[in-house]
Amino acid sequence: KELERLQRFVKEKTCPTGWRKFSCSCYLLSESSGSWHSARKHCTDQGADLVVIDSPEEQNFIASFTQKKTWIGLSDIEQEGTWKWVDGTPLTLQYWASHQPDNKLPAENCGHIRYQGTSWNDQSCEDSFQWVCEKVL
Repeated sequence: KELERLQRFVKEKTCPTGWRKFSCSCYLLSESSGSWHSARKHCTDQGADLVVIDSPEEQNFIASFTQKKTWIGLSDIEQEGTWKWVDGTPLTLQYWASHQPDNKLPAENCGHIRYQGTSWNDQSCEDSFQWVCEKVL
């Protein structure tokens, strides 16, 4: 009986097909592109949300498989200049590219990883990029 419980626990701690495991989360890089809001809806429809990057290791992991501009779960939609993650936590660890965020017109209220995955930029939420979903195990 104890073995069955342990096997069930291990099975529950694996990622769905197509998702990548890192630490205590599963990650999915979208195959399509869309606005930040449609990306977030796609993630939440799968029981996940846009990725919240909260360690240098997680930043490096995400950078390892993003090859294009990719939405992350970061925005200042609620209050200009106050960047927050989709889980409500304030931005502390930052990987902004130099001179970013710059909020050029039209308003750039959503965050993305630049095409080589090493830094972030702010962009209009209506632009169309790939995205990364994160599901905590």
